[in-house]
Amino acid sequence: MQWNSVGEFFAMGGYALYVWGSFGACAILLIAEPFLAKRRLKQIRQSLIRERLADELESQQRTQ
Repeated sequence: MQWNSVGEFFAMGGYALYVWGSFGACAILLIAEPFLAKRRLKQIRQSLIRERLADELESQQRTQ
């Protein structure tokens, strides 16, 4: 495809909303993914710590 101006390039032959919307959605997801993964990892670690503490407490109660 050949464009004669920058405006025609950004119009993408009438498909600009689809093309640029797709690029935008992809960019947002690529930016958000590391933050969401980091938050989920933190939640998993906290859950494992709580589980370990609960097991230790239960073990102590059984020995008493």
